Amino acid sequence: MPLSLIAIMVVFPAAMAYAAVSDIATMTISNRLCLLLVAAFALCAFSAGLGWNQIAWHLAAGFAMLAICFGLFAAGWIGGGDAKLAAATALWFGFEQLLPYLMVAALAGGVLTLVLLKLRSAPLPAPAERWDWARRLHSVEKGVPYGVALAFAALVILPKTAIWRAAIGV
Repeated sequence: MPLSLIAIMVVFPAAMAYAAVSDIATMTISNRLCLLLVAAFALCAFSAGLGWNQIAWHLAAGFAMLAICFGLFAAGWIGGGDAKLAAATALWFGFEQLLPYLMVAALAGGVLTLVLLKLRSAPLPAPAERWDWARRLHSVEKGVPYGVALAFAALVILPKTAIWRAAIGV
């Protein structure tokens, strides 16, 4: 199996699933996970045969997203892990699918927020009070694990990207 297929069909989805679960469980997204996504992009891009020009545009999208998300993080509107995950994902999608990714993430994040607000308005079931992650998720002082929405959107948009087409040979 070519390296590009392993990167795009195994590493990327597994990393997104891990980011979502980690954000639910700990409200953090690891720096190592984001670095893994960057390294897997490089591996996939080169083994799939993306040209230097295409790679440069993907890098520009990643850096642009990092700059925007850094500003949102500095303003206290998003978490640092969310900022890094969005930037690493933008690297994979380039500008071609960046807006659809952000739109799906915004919609999924809105639904996630509404669900959490509803859940937080009810008492936490007694058995769940023993679980740190459930208490943290239920706490009104905590934010929303937006990595879940970012990961969901990434998995929805990935098959529409140029790197996907290059990796699977379409």
